[in-house]
Amino acid sequence: MKPGLCAQLALTVAATACAWAAQADDAGKALRAGHEYLIASNYPNNLHVVEVASDTLYKTCRLPDAFGPGTAMMAPDNRTAYVLNNHFADIYGIDLDSCKTTFHANLSSVPGEVAKAMYSFAISPDGKEVYATVNPTQRLNDHYVVKPPRLEVFRTRDGLDAKPVRSFPMPRQVYLMRAADDGSLYVAGPDIYKMDVNTGKYSVALALRSWNRPGYSAPDVLYFWPHQSSLHEFSMLYTIAKFKDAKQDPASAEPLYGYLSIDLKTGKAHTQEFAELTELYFTGLRSPKDPNQMYGVLNRLARYDIQQKKLVKAANLDHTYYCVAFDKAGDKLYLGGTFNDLAVFDPNTLEKVRNIKLPGGDMSTTTPQVFVR
Repeated sequence: MKPGLCAQLALTVAATACAWAAQADDAGKALRAGHEYLIASNYPNNLHVVEVASDTLYKTCRLPDAFGPGTAMMAPDNRTAYVLNNHFADIYGIDLDSCKTTFHANLSSVPGEVAKAMYSFAISPDGKEVYATVNPTQRLNDHYVVKPPRLEVFRTRDGLDAKPVRSFPMPRQVYLMRAADDGSLYVAGPDIYKMDVNTGKYSVALALRSWNRPGYSAPDVLYFWPHQSSLHEFSMLYTIAKFKDAKQDPASAEPLYGYLSIDLKTGKAHTQEFAELTELYFTGLRSPKDPNQMYGVLNRLARYDIQQKKLVKAANLDHTYYCVAFDKAGDKLYLGGTFNDLAVFDPNTLEKVRNIKLPGGDMSTTTPQVFVR
């Protein structure tokens, strides 16, 4: 290797190390055991920690590289937050006590490829592995080649230069993933798949596009928020059309909202419609206190009785919010996404308690996650 190239490489490595070390300069206080927190990310490249008891900003960690989408999930030890960022191209592990980057996986690990993960990553139940669905494109001199997606498995112990230790073919159009307690990986795509992360074999755990339900259309899902709720489930909203007769005329069909759920402890899958489709919601969650209550948000905050398929109450919002989250007990409801504020609501009355303004810009499609240290 040429001396000049060696010097340039050394400078690059040193600059990267200094940039990541600088994150800890204003790391603030370490988190306290037994306390409940919420994390949320926003522009320009922040990861915020909110104390749930006081609903105040506890600290802010600066993330490396660039923002987008800022999707974050907590590791099982509730110490490390893993963030898909840098324009969907990298996954980082952030120690929330020190704000230091302790893990980094560049998803473009194959020479000549540019790869992205469309919100599609997960953490193993023991915290030892990170999974990502990589969508690679090979850049050639005069054209691009779109290559098949693959699952890449990283070890968290490999730190700042993690490389895939296993790789398997994946279905196309895959997005959210969650790991179950038995180590299985549930993957959302045209259907919900159950995957063995050691062999790459997968099967349909819950049919969606291939759903053959008499009198109904196939369900439609648009969901980018991997909730880590205290119900410990992989859940998403779907819309579906209920036809009036065998003609299956879309013009006379009844559009309905439903939710799908996979219990991450037992693997039991469940779907149920809960309301007429009268307005759009980007996310919906069942209450930890009363799982028969469904809360949806976008332009309004709404509360539904699932069994009765009835709108119980709705609240107007100051602006659009994309994502809903509960505290562990189900006593508080947090709305995030879009701007740089978290709105706190009383789940029973749907009255706003307060707004938590976060330093920086908008949150985009971030997923607020609540956890107990």
